[in-house]
Amino acid sequence: MLEFKKPQTLKDKPFHYCPGCGHGIVHRIIAEVVEELGIRERTVAVAPVGCAVVAYDYWDFDVTESAHGRALAVATGIKRCRPQLAVFTYQGDGDLASIGMAETLHCANRGENLTCIFINNACYGMTGGQMAPTTLIGQKTATTPQGRAPQKGEGYPLKVPELLANLKGVVYAERTSVDSPANIIKTKQAIKKAFLNQIEEKGFSLVEVLSQCPTVWGLSPVQAVRWVREVMVKEFPLGKIK
Repeated sequence: MLEFKKPQTLKDKPFHYCPGCGHGIVHRIIAEVVEELGIRERTVAVAPVGCAVVAYDYWDFDVTESAHGRALAVATGIKRCRPQLAVFTYQGDGDLASIGMAETLHCANRGENLTCIFINNACYGMTGGQMAPTTLIGQKTATTPQGRAPQKGEGYPLKVPELLANLKGVVYAERTSVDSPANIIKTKQAIKKAFLNQIEEKGFSLVEVLSQCPTVWGLSPVQAVRWVREVMVKEFPLGKIK
């Protein structure tokens, strides 16, 4: 009989995330994958500057921090020094796709044998809800109170997996979400695939996860899930890109 229990790779500590946030779901998925693959003792995570800055409080394996946007640069250094380790970054849209875009592009282009988990909640969650590279057209944020408008010089939502898929160094890029049990299962499958690619030394893998941010969006947890499913997915289609 299958027994559902907390993974040993997840500490018994309450998450600090807002009610309805998707970070906690993805944290557990990663803990389950690391445990199922038997790589706990050689896993190293690189935490970002953002909502998940204290991820080391929750994962019971080695975690280090990096400067804002530099997670993949730090991960590259660790992996090159200790290639036998399973190294992954856990980054938000501001961290990875804004201040860290140069690190992201060059790391992917070099085909570094790393796993990148990219959380897209279409905003800067920790610093006050400003517009992020992934903010949708018309979406209101602290810095786009009238809604994001390309004609005002605010640009268009950045689709990271599609962008990276053009690079020869990228072996795998997929977009998933955590808005439903079915999609949570798909997210776990994608994250496990990204880790297996690294274990098999195939190259750079990225999984983008669409995640709810009820607080910044000004929605209830239930409304936030619907917004992902009915609005966000139209701009960021789910599925394997490469």
